Amino acid sequence: MSETFVPELPQELWRAGKLELAHGVQQFLQVMRVASAGLGRYLAEVESRGAKDLYGYGSTVSWFADVAGLSQGEARPYVRRAVDLNPTRALDGTEIPAFAPATSVAAAEGAIGEERIKQIVEILRKIPAEVSVEDREHAETTLADLARRAGPQQISDLGDQLLGWLDPDGKEPKDPEPKQPRRELTLERRKDGYWKLNGLLDDESGARTAAALEAHATPRPIDEFGQVDLRTKAERQGDAWVDLVDLAVACPDQPGTSGYRTLIHVTIGLDELKTGLGTACVDFVGTMTAREARMAACDCLMLPVVMNAAGEPLDVGRLRRFVTPGQRRALNIRDGGCAFPGCHRKPKNCHAHHIHHWADGGPTDLRNLVLLCSFHHRLIHHGDWEVRMAADGLPEFIPPQYLDPLRRSRRNTHA
Repeated sequence: MSETFVPELPQELWRAGKLELAHGVQQFLQVMRVASAGLGRYLAEVESRGAKDLYGYGSTVSWFADVAGLSQGEARPYVRRAVDLNPTRALDGTEIPAFAPATSVAAAEGAIGEERIKQIVEILRKIPAEVSVEDREHAETTLADLARRAGPQQISDLGDQLLGWLDPDGKEPKDPEPKQPRRELTLERRKDGYWKLNGLLDDESGARTAAALEAHATPRPIDEFGQVDLRTKAERQGDAWVDLVDLAVACPDQPGTSGYRTLIHVTIGLDELKTGLGTACVDFVGTMTAREARMAACDCLMLPVVMNAAGEPLDVGRLRRFVTPGQRRALNIRDGGCAFPGCHRKPKNCHAHHIHHWADGGPTDLRNLVLLCSFHHRLIHHGDWEVRMAADGLPEFIPPQYLDPLRRSRRNTHA
């Protein structure tokens, strides 16, 4: 193999004139292209002899990936291009001619680079098999000659002209098979109890998901006490995702739920359930606080397995403790959405909250139920706000003393 000329860099490159800079770029570009062509000849020879026999690898791609420190996806185009541009040999020693010999000559001279090679090869693969060898060779030579002095658009235009000449009728038309959009989703529980969600959506599904998240992730309006929504965009979108899941699982056609919310088993001690202190076991794989369990029990098809101090089951939750579809419709009509003062959330975004918790003997009827969005539901369970049913059968809320020293009752006038 002849020795490749490598140009030298001036010691003070910043002194170089514009012509010297341009000349240096052209020289190094040619060296890179010639070196790439030489590498291809070596890879083609390894492919001919077999990487398994030579080095114990299953393929030339996997061997070259290790040698070059590349992934197999990165190494594959090098090997594919090497086989296209150079002759190889079959297992019986028969020579297999290069797929694009004229392109190989231009590449060896450093006249064309990887992208033009790829473009020419893609055009050649579209030439029908019944085209004569002479016509095919003429087409490749014409493309390779033009590639020495022209850009990608000119190559593309010439390729269209050649294909129109070699295959004027084109391929036989047929109805294209609809392509299955690529969608991926993984959900993994971390050691700290959080769940990590990763996914990949096609353009249409991604746009629909983004629109749905945006609709549910708008900041909460400033309430009558001047409280501002301080959540970040990521936090608002996380809450919006939970709202969308709630909407999906509450659908009457949701498999296995019959219009109720998702079935979750929670094992909890009797004292923890009544006091809200301690922890509960979720679906036998994770934990949640007893306060969270009390809140989830309001409007989730959570079957609580209540244990006594000795660890013996006292009771397994019954569906009658939970809001029926009929009761939910009545709540939607009565409250018209989240009943918390100043909230604009619609019924579909709300939970049915037991004012007097059923664990403490509260019944599941309309006089003991109120619609609350997830934010205000948590606020009632974990904050100092109180909710009660007024004499007229409508819910009213008592603010904490630090917001209103007189603790005057309030209602939502927007619902």
